[in-house]
Order: sequence, then C-alpha cells, then structure tokens
Amino acid sequence: MRLVIFGLFVLVVEYYAFVAVRTVLRQVNPNLQWVLWSCYILLTLATLWGFYAFPHYGRTAWPSVGLKLTVNVLIGVFLGKLLVAAVMLLADIVMIVPNIFSFLTSFKNHPVGSPPEGSRFISRFTFISQTALLVGGVLTAGLAYGMSNRYRYQLRKVKLSLNNLPDEFKGLRIIQISDIHSGSFDNREAVLEGVEAIMKEKPDLILFTGDLVNDRAEEIVPYMDVFNQLKAPLGVFSVLGNHDYGDYTSWSSDEEKKRNLDQLKQHHADMGWRLLMNEHVLLEREQQQIALIGIENWGAKGFTKYGDMKKAVAGLDAHNVPVKLLMSHDPSHWDAEVRKDYQDIDLTMSGHTHGMQFGIDIPGFKWSPVQYMYDKWAGLYRESNQYLYVNRGYGFIGYQGRLGVLPEITLLELT
Repeated sequence: MRLVIFGLFVLVVEYYAFVAVRTVLRQVNPNLQWVLWSCYILLTLATLWGFYAFPHYGRTAWPSVGLKLTVNVLIGVFLGKLLVAAVMLLADIVMIVPNIFSFLTSFKNHPVGSPPEGSRFISRFTFISQTALLVGGVLTAGLAYGMSNRYRYQLRKVKLSLNNLPDEFKGLRIIQISDIHSGSFDNREAVLEGVEAIMKEKPDLILFTGDLVNDRAEEIVPYMDVFNQLKAPLGVFSVLGNHDYGDYTSWSSDEEKKRNLDQLKQHHADMGWRLLMNEHVLLEREQQQIALIGIENWGAKGFTKYGDMKKAVAGLDAHNVPVKLLMSHDPSHWDAEVRKDYQDIDLTMSGHTHGMQFGIDIPGFKWSPVQYMYDKWAGLYRESNQYLYVNRGYGFIGYQGRLGVLPEITLLELT
C-alpha cells in the first residue's frame, strides 16, 4: 500500500512538472523547443530510473559511482520538480477553491493545473508556471553547485571557559572532527588537504565523534594512510556513530556483521586512534588530570542506544577530576540523558546531523531542515554550566555535496 501511495505521489509531482514545462515552452522558439523537451525527457527518465535502481543497488553498493550518481539525480532533479509541483499546486488551490462555484463551467472539462485556452487566467497561469520552474531550477542548480563544496573544509575556532579547569590545561587546543563517512569519498587529495589543515593547528588533543564509514569497515581502508597522519601530544581518541555498526545494510549472518565491527575497531587501532567503548581515560599534564569519556552511539530520535553512561563513568568519581569531557555521537543524547543525570559533564562533543548538508549557516543566523528534528544541530550550545558542541561533519552521505552548510574542522580552546 505504501508503494502505491508513493507511486501516486511521484506521478502527481511529474504531472505538475510536465504542465509547468509545457506551459513555458509554448513561449519558446519552436526550433529550440525540441532540444529543451529532449533534455526534460532525459532528466525525467533518469529520475524514474533512479527510483527503480536505488533499491536494487542496495546499501552494500554505496561506494559505487553508479549509486552515487543515482542518488544525486534523485536528490537534485526530483527535489527541483517537487518544488515546482508545490508552487503549481498552491496556485491551483488559490485559483480554483475560492471560485469553484462561479467558475465551475470554465474548468470542468480541463485537468487541474491546466486552464482552458482563452481563459482570462492564462497569463496568470503562465506566470505561475514560469515562477515554479524558476524556483525548482534554482534549487537544482544550487544542489549541483553544492557538489563542488563537499571538500571545502571550514576551520571553526571556539573558546570555552570551563569552571575548575586546572591551570595546566588552560589553553588546551582540541581538534574535533566527526562523520567522516569514508565510503562516500572520491578525492583522496582533497581529504588529505583537510588532514594537513588539522595538523597545521598543532592540536594538543584530537577527537573523532563517530561515523567513520557508511556501513562497512573496508570503506576506510583506502584512506587509512591519510587519517593515520593525525597526531597529538595527548593522543587521538574516537567513538562509534550509528553508521559504524552496519545496521543499515544486509549481512549474510550475524557473525559476518560482528566481524565487520571487529574489523572496524581494528582499523581505528591501526590508525593510532584510541577507540573509547563506554569507558573513560584520564588526560594528564604536570600531575593534573581531566577526564575524557567516550560512549557508543546513543540516540533519542529513533536511533540505536548502544551507549552506556553508567559503564563509561564507573570508577571515575574516585579520581575526583575537576573537568569531564564527553564524546557522544548523537547530540540528542545531551538533553535526553547527560543534562538530566550527569550534570558534572562540562563539555559534550557530538556530530551526526551534518547540518543536513543543506541550509543557511552564516554569522548570526543559521537554518536547516534538520532543526525540525534536532533542536541542537550545529555549533555551540549552553545550559547552565554545561556545553554541547555539534560538529557539522567532515564528510557527507547521500547527497554528494554541501549547500550552505560546509564540512567542518573544529578547534576548541579551553580557558
């Protein structure tokens, strides 16, 4: 039944897009019409092929060029058409509903969205069609442009004043990266440039907050000799994100899935990263200590809850450390559990949202559709004396680009 409803939805979108294109092309030179119609038909066939092909590829094929191209056609072209359809549908409602009785005879023999020739609405309808195509075209063009931004790493510097921070740790420079999603990469040199930018900041500590791969441990193998260049005096630490467990792909057996996770853990170790699995470590400078806690994925928005804070902090109170830092992939964990039950956690570092790789992200204002699911989706948040920082992600998944919300390298300086 859901497949039927989805099919009808796609047909409605395609119909409205067709009506808009047909209306506008009537105003175009006939010699050019066939070229534009050919382009439109090819894009439509590519979109319909994408809907068919995507389920058949399966998530196991994600690194393939074919699947990446399919997803980008679906996202770029169909979302553009969806906006066209939304504008056209809204116009239909505005034009028809208030006048349904007085103009019934004018519309009864014509399909919705296509007023009769000679109607006094025709010029208005042409304008609406042009507007709809402009809006949809701008989105599609923007998404195409965003593909050039997927490796345009932005260094964001944040200074945080933490109560009780020992003098020995004042000025501590922490680099946080998140959501590498190595299976989506297709430009080794660009990824390396990001790593080199990190090392130029001379961090004291490097933290990775989850989603090293899309599904399979093998995805990181071509980039291990890139990310193993990340070094810091206090170490490189990491946690797992929701994608790292292989929950979103098919496995021949539970044993195969477990082997994949075990292999991923080994890859962390081989790169020189200390993977924290519901545990903590003590960071020491000149006999002073602060705590770094790392838990497995814990999501409050329908994602898995592998994390165990009780286990992660067990025995920590005995050390009486003045500052506690937490690595937790999903930012919803902060409001759902950390702030309620662990008010001694000074700073939580998360990722996960990617800022949806789409939105407006400028000084003084940020917006993304992801904020309607996650209240805290990018940047710094504070409640009382507790901080949350949500990294916008180093990589990308699904849409092979970033529009408005660029990939991030975060430098957190403690004062």
